[in-house]
Amino acid sequence: MNLKLGGNTVTLFERVFGGNDYNYARTVAAIDEAIAAYGESEPVSFPGTAYSLPCYYGVTGVKITTLGEMKAAMDTIKSKMTRNNRLHDAFESGIASALCAEFLEALKYLHGAEPYAEPEMGHLTDAFVRNLGVPLVTGDIPGVAVIIGGAEDPAETVALAKSYFLSDAKRPLHGRAVALAKSYQAQGILVTLTGDSIKHCFDAGMKLGENVRVVPLGYEMQSVIHVVSVAVRAALIFGNVTPGDFASLAKYTMDRVKAFVNAYKPLSDEIVSYGAGAICLGFPVISNETENMFRVPKSLIQQLDTSKWNATSLEARDIKLKITNIDIPVAFATAFEGEIIRRGDMQVEVDGSRVDCFELVQTRDASEVEDHKIVVDGPEIDEIPVGSKISLSYTVEVAGKAMQPDFESVMERKIHSWINCIEGVMHTGQRDMIRIRISKADFEAGFKFKHLGEVLYAKVKSEFEAVVDKCQVTIVVNPEKNAALRAAANEVFDKRDARLASMTDESVDQYYTCIMCQAFSPSHVCIVTPERLGLCGAVSWLDAKATKELDPAGPCQPILKEGCTDEKLGRYASVDEAVNKYSHGALEHVTLYSLFQDPMTSCGCFECICGVEPVSMGVVITCREHAGMTPLGMTFSEMASMTGGGVQTPGFMGHGKHFIASHKFIAAEGGPGRIVWLPKILKDQMRERLDKTALEMYGVENFTDMIADETICTEDPEQLLNFLSEVGHPVLSMEPFDM
Repeated sequence: MNLKLGGNTVTLFERVFGGNDYNYARTVAAIDEAIAAYGESEPVSFPGTAYSLPCYYGVTGVKITTLGEMKAAMDTIKSKMTRNNRLHDAFESGIASALCAEFLEALKYLHGAEPYAEPEMGHLTDAFVRNLGVPLVTGDIPGVAVIIGGAEDPAETVALAKSYFLSDAKRPLHGRAVALAKSYQAQGILVTLTGDSIKHCFDAGMKLGENVRVVPLGYEMQSVIHVVSVAVRAALIFGNVTPGDFASLAKYTMDRVKAFVNAYKPLSDEIVSYGAGAICLGFPVISNETENMFRVPKSLIQQLDTSKWNATSLEARDIKLKITNIDIPVAFATAFEGEIIRRGDMQVEVDGSRVDCFELVQTRDASEVEDHKIVVDGPEIDEIPVGSKISLSYTVEVAGKAMQPDFESVMERKIHSWINCIEGVMHTGQRDMIRIRISKADFEAGFKFKHLGEVLYAKVKSEFEAVVDKCQVTIVVNPEKNAALRAAANEVFDKRDARLASMTDESVDQYYTCIMCQAFSPSHVCIVTPERLGLCGAVSWLDAKATKELDPAGPCQPILKEGCTDEKLGRYASVDEAVNKYSHGALEHVTLYSLFQDPMTSCGCFECICGVEPVSMGVVITCREHAGMTPLGMTFSEMASMTGGGVQTPGFMGHGKHFIASHKFIAAEGGPGRIVWLPKILKDQMRERLDKTALEMYGVENFTDMIADETICTEDPEQLLNFLSEVGHPVLSMEPFDM
């Protein structure tokens, strides 16, 4: 790996070592400066994480909490800086350089500082990592692009970023540096930006942020460590990798985190040293640098034509894309699911709370359905004044030999995601309480109501091809017709609700496994029942049933209810056999209704987590949306760090939001009546369901008002107990936990 520089021989090893030495020296100086200002006892941490300084913790197993500990840790980093011309030494130096970068970034947050301002984001919280869990598992985010620096032509950078989340046919190229970012965004890939790539995309007016999956980390090169931190925490959260077990950590990131680096020339020695660390974690580096650079097969790839970076990167990480071509004039990608359309940017709005609207899927006989027939009954969008609030409905009629009416609601729940994947369209709600905004930009691009039908048709036929043979869509834009149609649709919804209400764990003869999350959490197995949905909140019993029909050998397999040995705990011999089989022997026993005795495992992408509160003998529940403290003295991230990764942690359990209001929620310990604290956002979401369940189970009215939240108490258990006594909470009359 010898290179020529000014007549002198320069090796790639020397570039890595030089970058590492540079980072080490400035980190030592920065720590000394911070200690001089604040003292060695000054706390040091990133906000919103239970993993201290995650990269150092993951690599060494040691949590750093003060500046003094950080200074001492530099000796550990120094021990990795061996200087033999071997790949092992280069990789170790790359990791050392990355740890230095983490320390430098952590110092920015001293004393509660907020060092980053728009468009930079800096540190990404544990909630950010957990929110990635489901889309990474399902393939909605097939990979992670790490773009460092920017092209000489800014438009080229943007095009690359966008290429990772737009299809080629829908990619507007404004040159070739903005094009890189756009190219990845098109494919649903999570894009992170460092250095000039941020400026290029920002100046081009490209939407940036977590909600569109284009994440600007920081202008300084060292800020790239924040995406490395995400990969490390994925291993700790989902993979149950033991902190300090670097071999397992590197294997996990290589096998399961499909990340890669695109680095624009010129590359400083600092960047080269980070590249060595990335390669050590399994992330190939693709660059157009030729000066003082050397190819390393499958790891350090020279690709001078940056328009080929997208294809080169996907091939290097063996990323397979599933793209459905849809005939619409704007982009369609999962990256747009979080896009917000402001009132001032809106062409028209559909609002079910003010006018008659609904979305409905109906099963028909094959003779009643004309495949790919899309009808718009009423005016098109170009015939409606800008800013109008309109009445609109769409009915999707499907036919197929394997189609079942139970699948209708499964498809309807998918509509929210499908419509949101349209660039410039925002969808919320379901059934007859939908809200849709179509942007002015889409209108100018030629988007019409018929294109909603094209999206619905294409996605139904692609995602439900095993059960749907024919599909047609009728869109009605007529308030008088929609008033009658909405009433008829509500009759359908009412019949479905009555059926679902009568569906209990006792009324079915089989449950289902769900192992979708094993892509990230290899030993985790969800058991899905009518009264216990998957802990991610995305898989109900009907969803699991439909998944089995769509993919007979897939993640959801039936479990016959056989060999019940304890009804109260929900212990079945057949369930034990299934979890043992699908966890590859990691688990032997699981109960369905207990928090203490062989509770179900957690993967890490759970919506909520509950934990025992020993003073009241109740349970505290918090959710990802709430970053604050709980009466357990822990945040969501801190509670969640105690479970996940497919392990059983008696007393703590991840679960879906709606399970809170189930009769089967910790039924072995007394049920939902044990809930003593919820964050207000979750309490408001679950109020109606939880009050209904408590009335049925305990005869208690307005039970949710008896549950404390952060406006009543946070960290003081005695304050919590006093509140529970004042309101007469039912937990006070329950037997203590048998712990």
